[in-house]
Amino acid sequence: MTETRDDSLTWLTQETYDRLKAEFDQLSGLGRVEIAKKIEAARAEGDLSENGGYHAAKDEQGQIEARILTLQHILESARVGGPPRTYGVVGPGMTVTVRFVREDEQVEFLLASREESGSLINVYSPRSPLGAAINGKKVGEKATFWQPNGRASTVEILKAIPYTGS
Repeated sequence: MTETRDDSLTWLTQETYDRLKAEFDQLSGLGRVEIAKKIEAARAEGDLSENGGYHAAKDEQGQIEARILTLQHILESARVGGPPRTYGVVGPGMTVTVRFVREDEQVEFLLASREESGSLINVYSPRSPLGAAINGKKVGEKATFWQPNGRASTVEILKAIPYTGS
């Protein structure tokens, strides 16, 4: 089976999609109304230059709008269900076990969107340095990636199986 990879897609379980959609609907509807009321109430207190409540409400509004935009992007690019998966090939939706060659340490994680963080297993994004380096690799292959501290790390793929939710 040939794997198709599209980095612009975000694969989400139905449960995660529904949770994010509900959060988006709440923030873009009632959330916006509530923050507008807070801002208006703080504005009514007088001098805005020394009004901590007003500035806090404006900051909260900015955070809400940023989250709305993030959720909108995720939902627009989401594919619900699972990506095409092949046993032994690393890709989104796979439980992956790698061995860090230098440290001889094994790590198991789910390669998936950070929004799947409700999973019982650690989640690494396919867009992270490690995720991008191993995406498409087969069991037995090695990949080298750059860590945030600027050091190169090499991992060997030990296992890649579809995530089953437990």
